[in-house]
Amino acid sequence: MKLSVGLKVANNLSLTPQLQQAIRLLQLSSLELEQEIQIQLDSNPLLEKVEENSSTESLSTLESQETGDLTTELNADHLPNDLPVDTEWDDIYTHQSTALATPEYEEREDNRQVHLGLKEHILEQVNLLHFSLIDKLIAYCIVDSLDDKGFLDAELDDILLAVNRLLQEMENDEEVEEDEVIVVLKHIQHLDPIGVGSRNLAECLKIQLEGLHDKVPYISEAKSLLKYYELLISNDLNKLLKQTGLSKEQLKSAVDLLKTLKPYPGLEFDQQESEYQVPDVVVAKKDQHWQVQLNPDVMPKLRINSFYSNMIRRADQSDDNVYLRNQMLEAKNFIKSIDERHKTLLKVATCIVEHQRAFLEQGAEAMKPLVLRDVAEEVELHESTVSRVTTNKYMLTPRGLFELKYFFSSHVGTTTGGEASSTAIRAMIKKLVSNENPRKPLSDNTIAEMLKNEGIEVARRTVAKYRESLHIPSSSERKVLI
Repeated sequence: MKLSVGLKVANNLSLTPQLQQAIRLLQLSSLELEQEIQIQLDSNPLLEKVEENSSTESLSTLESQETGDLTTELNADHLPNDLPVDTEWDDIYTHQSTALATPEYEEREDNRQVHLGLKEHILEQVNLLHFSLIDKLIAYCIVDSLDDKGFLDAELDDILLAVNRLLQEMENDEEVEEDEVIVVLKHIQHLDPIGVGSRNLAECLKIQLEGLHDKVPYISEAKSLLKYYELLISNDLNKLLKQTGLSKEQLKSAVDLLKTLKPYPGLEFDQQESEYQVPDVVVAKKDQHWQVQLNPDVMPKLRINSFYSNMIRRADQSDDNVYLRNQMLEAKNFIKSIDERHKTLLKVATCIVEHQRAFLEQGAEAMKPLVLRDVAEEVELHESTVSRVTTNKYMLTPRGLFELKYFFSSHVGTTTGGEASSTAIRAMIKKLVSNENPRKPLSDNTIAEMLKNEGIEVARRTVAKYRESLHIPSSSERKVLI
């Protein structure tokens, strides 16, 4: 083999730091973008945020007017003994002659509300009961075994074993039996909320019924229904009528009474906060035209700090000057990346609105099939770029707040040779189910036939898949006989 040296010309695509930054900013949500901007503002002195009520007077003007005298004094050979100050001692430190005098800080009542969880709420009530040390230890182990719904998520044998182990660690020779655990559990089940610590739904409802007054109508019928809990859950009302011997009117009234109870007593203590999404794009109809604009509340206005930019000297190669120059370059690239992000987002959102005008005017049933490739070809962007733009971005429309991904859906063929969106089909299924006769609910085959009459070819298994995605139970579970 002979070695040789030669030249070769080739094209190579590399991701520059500026391009990497633009791609990263493109996929950030509005909240993440706000955090990223704050990080850049804290780290880059050349970057500043434009405030709406900011003064129009530049920093250079303020510098020449207010700091001229101070600069002259600082450049002098000898500094004066007493420099001018703008704060008095008493403005910061208050006088306090004796320990009995008025306190420096005013004592105020703490009005903050502390939201207790389920376990903390139960333990507060346990501490008020006249329990012995061992019973209180059992109660703590029971409360520790509660799940988010308020049910007991452990077997009695496991709780018994945990209590005995704790007693051994405490060097206590006593041994707890299962009957003692059951007694403490009964006490906890009648605390607020009543039914907490139940081992299943039937026991929870039974305890709540026992807590009602005996004169409540149909309470005995409701208790008899809980004996056939499996038939009640499966909605097999015909067998319930035979097994309980109740009339249809009694059965209906007993079921209505059970519906007034709390099936999951612990859910009211759920501390999950509601998530509020801020729209990135706002769509409104003006003069019979749909207008798309970016939300001004999430559009940060950034600029270069004129004070520091004026300090940069072109021929100076000192460390300070090089630092300022690099920071200015980073600030300009960051502002450019933010601007490109907004332009791309507005371009993609406008394209989506043009395709989904029927949805904005008529609703989800008029949704048109749309995929990422269609938008990418129209706006002349790569499909991955469109995917980044539509992730965690929200559009506010007259019909509600939707993620941009919501407007993309697969298609199903129609009898006329056209296409129907899967989102539109789901909306049609939901409408058909909401208008059905509860005594004769529509089966999946019936829904498929009704859609076929509308010109949409959908198989039964497809209808079942869409129905399950809408969290709609099957026809047998939706059937109501009384």
